[in-house]
Amino acid sequence: MEKFVTRASAAQPLKNADELIDSVETFIFDCDGVIWKGDKLIDGVPETLDLLRSKGKRLVFVTNNSTKSRKQYGKKFETLGLNVSEEEIFASSFAAAAYLKSIDFPKDKKVYVIGEDGILKELELAGFQYLGGPEDGAKKIELKPGFLMEHDKDVGAVVVGFDRYFNYYKVQYGTLCIRENPGCLFIATNRDAVTHLTDAQEWAGGGSMVGALLGSTQREPQVVGKPSTFMMDYVANKFGILKSQICMVGDRLDTDILFGQNGGCKTLLVLSGVTSLSMLQSPNNTIQPDFYTNKISDFLSLKAAAV
Repeated sequence: MEKFVTRASAAQPLKNADELIDSVETFIFDCDGVIWKGDKLIDGVPETLDLLRSKGKRLVFVTNNSTKSRKQYGKKFETLGLNVSEEEIFASSFAAAAYLKSIDFPKDKKVYVIGEDGILKELELAGFQYLGGPEDGAKKIELKPGFLMEHDKDVGAVVVGFDRYFNYYKVQYGTLCIRENPGCLFIATNRDAVTHLTDAQEWAGGGSMVGALLGSTQREPQVVGKPSTFMMDYVANKFGILKSQICMVGDRLDTDILFGQNGGCKTLLVLSGVTSLSMLQSPNNTIQPDFYTNKISDFLSLKAAAV
């Protein structure tokens, strides 16, 4: 990733939206902080998406949130009044299952899940056996003298995502699988430090759950969500898109913008989520997008201003 650490020039404010729109054929949008915040739609999003579709642009939505499956995300878009199909949605829950498929993970092996329903649903659709998930959230360990915790020797992968039911039982079970089952994979849906569970504040993200297993196993996980290039490669291959014809739009420098840069795409940072202008312009920040703007609906006003 070193080659992306220093950019030739600082990010430019987006002044001519039409020029950017005309220069690419596909827009990949992050969801949280770009399309919505928590369960609230960000102003002007429906009109912006309609404008891009009217210009024949392909729209793809990529989220690191693994709590929902693609189908469940489709319902969220629908509830917010957005017309988005399941095929346009790529959640990191789906990426975990797609990654296992891509490496021909044996169907007789099991997946232990530290995470929520979205991962379970996608593993089921892909035909993988799994255990764990939300139901292990109620399990407790009674530490009596000489107590030894059993674990399933057929677990060949541990998938860790954001988990509101995270507990010590899951940490120990996942640790045993990774450390004691030969060749057991450690897969992280993402390593996001924070997430928007509500629009009132930031909450500890999936990176905190991954970090616990990283600490106990001393193993680096295979990350399938942003900024890993796995999802970018998958989307480009699925739709037959040249990566130079993609613009990645997101609110996080270390996931969204890095994801776009690692994939060789144009990048647009929006300031409607976790990154402020002062964070972008801080001398400590080494990740510079091509452009930045306040929110995606600036496509509408900047279009009008440019006419």
